[in-house]
Amino acid sequence: MTIDYDHTRNTHTPEGAEAALSTVFSEEQPRSLLDIGCGTGTWLRAAARLGIRDLYGVDGIVLAQEGLHVARELIRQLDLSKPFFVGRRFDVALCLEVAEHLSEASAATLIASLVAHSDTVLFSAACPGQPGQHHVNCQWPAYWQELFNRNGFVCDDALRWQIWEDGRIEHWYRQNIFVAKHDPAHAGREARIKGVIHPQLLKDMCDQSGADALAVVEAGIKPISWYLEKVPRAVFTKIMRKIGRAQIREVPGHVL
Repeated sequence: MTIDYDHTRNTHTPEGAEAALSTVFSEEQPRSLLDIGCGTGTWLRAAARLGIRDLYGVDGIVLAQEGLHVARELIRQLDLSKPFFVGRRFDVALCLEVAEHLSEASAATLIASLVAHSDTVLFSAACPGQPGQHHVNCQWPAYWQELFNRNGFVCDDALRWQIWEDGRIEHWYRQNIFVAKHDPAHAGREARIKGVIHPQLLKDMCDQSGADALAVVEAGIKPISWYLEKVPRAVFTKIMRKIGRAQIREVPGHVL
């Protein structure tokens, strides 16, 4: 499966990844880590800086060495929309802002591949309305939680609130991240993860909505009748607002 995604358009800072992993591993650091959908290796580099030596990454798109944060041999190219196994298990697996790029038909397959590699998964995926490239399956955390539950995993988003205000970490991670752990006896009994919007992500959504609306106007894809109706109405509204302001200024003693 080929995904239309340009890694150079969405840069992720190693500093943010390191800050997040430092919080996750504050009590116990894993000896091995797999990053599924690792991109340029930002999180692999962060893990290495924290002292984790046994590292491996997989991605559907693999760049040349000059575009990577880690050695090219650490990353293997795989089709994440299909079942996969790299031949071994890890102390922890990451899958961060990846699942939304695959079709909903592949969602359960991806989660099954994740849990086949580790009993602890650090996961995040774009929520509905979140701007980004090739977002084809944006879901609230509870959707993914249900898929983890079916595989005997319990999900907890306590980490999200620990890093919610940490400006070093990109806000889409702070918005969506949670931890899934293998615990068949309690899977599905835990509280549902709430769907919430980070203030910075809300701004992104509003900016994108305005840009989309402007693009529709500039593209000229609406019927002529739409422009004949909307443009004069907008001009009239603008004129009336200016008249209203002028009248307010003329009121004695009024201060703007």
